Amino acid sequence: MTDIDPLTGLPKELSVWDNLNTVGKKLVITIESRKFGKKYTVVSGFERGEDTEYAKKLKGKLACGGTGRNGKVELQGNHVRRVVDLLKEFGFSEDMVEVQ
Repeated sequence: MTDIDPLTGLPKELSVWDNLNTVGKKLVITIESRKFGKKYTVVSGFERGEDTEYAKKLKGKLACGGTGRNGKVELQGNHVRRVVDLLKEFGFSEDMVEVQ
């Protein structure tokens, strides 16, 4: 027996609630130089709570260190190209991602 969403009355498999968190969002990817010339990839535009979730996913896929806080995800190293591809894989469209 399938579970029914009480709000919409539709089966939960057809639910679009998971994709609503990506609608209307603008993510900006930048590169920052820090101490000793180290490069950091910074993705800003997340809401609080999402930043740690996406930081964990990105760090795992990119095999690098980093953190998620204050609506930003900071990754050690220059990972701009891979981050854009991974964000598309996570459900963000090309229009939502801006590289500076």
